[in-house]
Amino acid sequence: MSASANRYAKALFDVALEEKADLAKIDADLEVLAEVTHTQHDLLQQATRHGIPDAARQGVVGAIADKLDASAPLRKLLLMLAESQKLGLVPDLAVAYRARLHAHQNVERATVTSAAPLSPEQTKALTESLSKVTGKNIELSVSIDPSLMGGIVATVGSTVYDGSVRTQLARMRQELVK
Repeated sequence: MSASANRYAKALFDVALEEKADLAKIDADLEVLAEVTHTQHDLLQQATRHGIPDAARQGVVGAIADKLDASAPLRKLLLMLAESQKLGLVPDLAVAYRARLHAHQNVERATVTSAAPLSPEQTKALTESLSKVTGKNIELSVSIDPSLMGGIVATVGSTVYDGSVRTQLARMRQELVK
């Protein structure tokens, strides 16, 4: 992620917080814009290339902001990025903004991989347990990997909690080999 995207995300977050803008809506709008920069890359390149009059560039970005019903801070940032031909930073900016939003909301992302699908009750209990361990609100994403044979592997930040049968068997094997 670029340092520029981090600086823009920090500035956007600080201004949005100061102006009491809807922080979650800005996050959602940035996510949509990040997707647009991937799917409509040629259109955005054309709109921001050298030689395009500022009025036309502002019109394209303004139309996108209108379609999103973007807040004033986000609208201003988009116009500034368009003028300086930096709309390509939007995907990284969206990631950096979300990280700031999660830190502000005391949210930590966690991924859990299980051998079999988890029931809603198990998912809820796991989320609550991880919240207690970390002291943060957990945003959980769950995936399935049958090769675990049983149990789960939870990753919170850089910490991995491995309770899989596969790992336990590997440890037993190492002990027996010794």
